[in-house]
Amino acid sequence: MKIIHFLATMAISSLLGACNGGQYIVNRDPVDYVNPYIGNISHLLVPTFPTIQLPNSMLRVYPERADYTTELLNGLPIIVTNHRERSAFNLSPYQGTNLQPIIAYNYDNEHLTPYSYEVELDDNRMKAEYALSHRSALYRITFEADKPAYIIINSRNGSIHVGENFISGHQQLSDNTNVYVYIEPQEKPVSTGILENGVIEASKDNANGTNACAAWRFADGTTTINLRYGISFISEEQAEKNLRSELGDYDINKLADTGRRIWNEALGRIKVEGGTENDKTVLYSSFYRTFERPICMSEDGGLYFSAFDGKVHNDNGIPFYTDDWIWDTYRAAHPLRTLIDRKKEEDIIASYLRMAEQMGNMWMPTFPEVTGDTRRMNSNHAVATIADALTKGLKVDAAKAYEACQKGIEEKTLAPWSGAAAGWLDNFYRENGYIPALRPGEKENDPNVHPFEKRQPVAVTLGTSYDQWCLSRIAETLGKKDEAAHYLQCSYNYRNIFNEATGFFHPKDKEGNWIEPFDYRYSGGMGAREYYGENNGWVYRWDVPHNVADLISLMGGNERFIANLDRTFSEPLGRGKYEFYAQLPDHTGNVGQFSMANEPSLHIPYLYNYAGQPWKTQKRIRQMLKTWFRNDLMGMPGDEDGGGMTSFVVFSSLGFYPVTPGLPVYNIGSPLFTNIKITLDNGSIFEIDAQNASDENKYIQSATLNGQEWNKPWFSHDDLKNGGKLMLIMGNKPNKTWGNGMNAAPPSANYK
Repeated sequence: MKIIHFLATMAISSLLGACNGGQYIVNRDPVDYVNPYIGNISHLLVPTFPTIQLPNSMLRVYPERADYTTELLNGLPIIVTNHRERSAFNLSPYQGTNLQPIIAYNYDNEHLTPYSYEVELDDNRMKAEYALSHRSALYRITFEADKPAYIIINSRNGSIHVGENFISGHQQLSDNTNVYVYIEPQEKPVSTGILENGVIEASKDNANGTNACAAWRFADGTTTINLRYGISFISEEQAEKNLRSELGDYDINKLADTGRRIWNEALGRIKVEGGTENDKTVLYSSFYRTFERPICMSEDGGLYFSAFDGKVHNDNGIPFYTDDWIWDTYRAAHPLRTLIDRKKEEDIIASYLRMAEQMGNMWMPTFPEVTGDTRRMNSNHAVATIADALTKGLKVDAAKAYEACQKGIEEKTLAPWSGAAAGWLDNFYRENGYIPALRPGEKENDPNVHPFEKRQPVAVTLGTSYDQWCLSRIAETLGKKDEAAHYLQCSYNYRNIFNEATGFFHPKDKEGNWIEPFDYRYSGGMGAREYYGENNGWVYRWDVPHNVADLISLMGGNERFIANLDRTFSEPLGRGKYEFYAQLPDHTGNVGQFSMANEPSLHIPYLYNYAGQPWKTQKRIRQMLKTWFRNDLMGMPGDEDGGGMTSFVVFSSLGFYPVTPGLPVYNIGSPLFTNIKITLDNGSIFEIDAQNASDENKYIQSATLNGQEWNKPWFSHDDLKNGGKLMLIMGNKPNKTWGNGMNAAPPSANYK
């Protein structure tokens, strides 16, 4: 069967491969390099999941287990309804007499690709094979012939209906959001009905509530059952319609082949030569993760359900996307999509604006999910995605986007994890230019503040300063000069909490006094949330991506800035790991106080470019890639939020990174591969030729860009948008003069 092509190719590669740096002589397609199991065992918090889906498709599944080390599978999956957090329905093949809504199996010989799944269940008595399309999928279940064969369909919280040759139902996800399924077998069952107390009640065709369940029994001696199903967020009838429009038969091999082709087309936009096989596996596995979110909610006929107003809409030819944790993805995932699929990025932004309208308040969403905007994390970073798109020439309704971004910042509270209207903290920020911190023991007096997430005053002040800079960029494109000037001035608010005596961003109370005594490693309670957010003061010391030049000035110039960067990577934890991570569980992937495991750190290794030592950026990037991102079960240092972190891996492996979304500028790092070709959305090729690049040869000796000598550690979006070539000569010793000349530093703040 062709859905084991991935496994066979890997086996051949192992047989024919040499041990010299992991190099192999077998050519593989991009999808063959994807290892969905990378990071499935977490260092501390949430692991990755081996997700099976087509790029950005509504239908996503992964094996139903608590984590990779769990012994049992809880049935077979039907749909994941929210990235890594929720799933709906369950399918359990069974042989025996103890029928239950969900069967827990031991499992063996599990093989998984981005487009297919195989697993043996129940001491290898059963085998399940799976392939999927955008809103529909196929299962082939193989049984031994010695016992009756059953298929059990469960809704954890909803309803199940039994028809002549189908089972359908719904599961409630929230007060106004349901997901629906329609499933039918190729083989005719001998008995169908609602499952109650382990018995199929053939006289009943409907069940409601917790674990509503139905089952089919098939003829004795049945060894193979083929099932197909459709899913919908509109209705059971729409789920059937989605099934009929996508699947004409039960040919699972053909469906897997189609999925493989679709993935190769998506991943094939990046082609690399050189590097090791493990380098390629980490690259393409990371690239695959960037397609997990957001998902396209448009269904057959152009209809989509929106939880933002609880209604079904016609998409009018513009697909509707949701399930996008923007706090994580604005930094690199959106800029990566802008390069390779700008039309999809335009549709995603258009979806944001629809959400803002549908919510009635015209507030830009911050954490749009299938069930609506959960307003998680801090700040309003969708504004950065808008600003970045506009500066790179994407088609965006700028006026509507500006309205939504402005209202999201001005009218919604800045308090983290809250969707409430602005309160006194917000008024204080507007009047004083910072979020005030509570003194130790001082009780919270703003009802908008989440009791666990706290005020996060430093993180919110820094994040809002950046958001307001992005808003000034949008205002400028609209010719709103006064508003652009106002928000540009607001973008300097980070200065209000910069402690010149320590060189850190420091919490300040409402009277303007520093919170003292203070430790930038540990102060702030759980996750440092009383002052920062998930990360400590060492990480937030660098959170001024829009004005690095001014940050250098605040710290006292290039030499001091470099020394502070160096110390970030060398400062010890100061406590045992148990104590450190008990307080800062998101702050993993440490090199000193730097945390590779959380998104606010992603740009930090590139900051040496701004202060005349780009060779240290080259060293740090390679150090981080090789230390923390590996082809193994623990090869992801922290939460991988559906492209939030892996987009950093993709960019950095290719040799450049967008430090400041909203500026059409890329910082140069150190590519892992000798040759890289990126097929841009317009079909042009941007090529990076890194001669001699290897694990040792990580330092840039000289460069040309589009045939011209290049002595800057950055280039602009204009330099690549129509194709081009960056030529790098790599060596094993740093060239400390390359990229450090006068005016070589990447631009900040007022770049045109």
